[in-house]
Amino acid sequence: MTVAVARALAGASLVATCLACTGSRKDPRAAEEESTRSVDAAVHQPAVSAPAVSAAPPPVHETGAAEMDASPAPQRTTALEVARVLFADAADPAVHPWSTECAPALPEEARIRCAFGVRYAGDPEAARLAHGLFVRHGVRAGVEVAHVMNGGYRGMIQIVPAVPTKQHRRHLAWIDAAFADFEAFFEGLGRGDAGVPRYRFRPIDVRFMRSVRATTPNAYASGWEVAYNLDGSINLSESAVRETMFHEIFHLNDTHHGEFSLKSLSRVYDAIVKRCGTRSPCLQPYSPGDTMVRNGTYYPFQPGNDVREYGAELAIRYYREQRLAIRGEKVARPFKCGPRENAEVWAAFAGEFFAGIDRIPACP
Repeated sequence: MTVAVARALAGASLVATCLACTGSRKDPRAAEEESTRSVDAAVHQPAVSAPAVSAAPPPVHETGAAEMDASPAPQRTTALEVARVLFADAADPAVHPWSTECAPALPEEARIRCAFGVRYAGDPEAARLAHGLFVRHGVRAGVEVAHVMNGGYRGMIQIVPAVPTKQHRRHLAWIDAAFADFEAFFEGLGRGDAGVPRYRFRPIDVRFMRSVRATTPNAYASGWEVAYNLDGSINLSESAVRETMFHEIFHLNDTHHGEFSLKSLSRVYDAIVKRCGTRSPCLQPYSPGDTMVRNGTYYPFQPGNDVREYGAELAIRYYREQRLAIRGEKVARPFKCGPRENAEVWAAFAGEFFAGIDRIPACP
């Protein structure tokens, strides 16, 4: 079930592709100095049982499989479609005051710009950043629908819409920087005779929210939408947000590729878990990242997580290593050069999403 469907069902609740992002992942730049990071245990919830707090807006525009490459899809969206994301907290965005402040007689592009101005009223710089995300990347930066979600062992979590203005404007800037970095990454990755990645990173919707009396989940994703917590415990820097977004966008692509992780990585993942259980020293060579759960083990292998989180961590590892290689920097310990299982999943992952592109030299 997608987020859009879940919101639309009376008495239903939000389905989060990733509550993975519910921990306290430190700034990735610190990884060079500190090899072990600690996060709260995360639970991948297949469904939730609490009633939604508010009704859902109509489904938002989504692009099709033909736009699965890394290029921005043509913008085929109207001001009203943009408004349904910007004003998702309104009972009916079609009759929200924006619709009269931004007169229907305006050219569509001008009306869309006006809608961002109304949503981010009082903070012209936030409005400029949000509109720029839309123009450059097709990212509609709006708000989440209020609802109650099942946070697993954390209990029921109340999610409320939030607008990133004033002191929270930095989140827009960090997300803008993330998409600029992704653009450069894919340009560098496809340089020369390389194939075309089948990995969509734009356009998507980013829906800002807060969790009441909580700092988790940091983000969750479904249906080409990423919900982003302004108070999230790991959303603390540009580099941390960049990796959070790449992690979440992977979940969207994983689902669009027919649950690749479940179908193609489970055999190796299950064998590793069977061999190592939760013993961190045994799991260490197989973990794509060094993030650890407090009082637990490596994040993808923490009980309650599953192979989809292994796939998302593999995506971050691929992104980190290829990004370094594109910049002409050395990768100290390539993941594929560890145990043979690593090389197997690396090749499968790169082949499925990135046309087999691997700018890391062959292992010795």
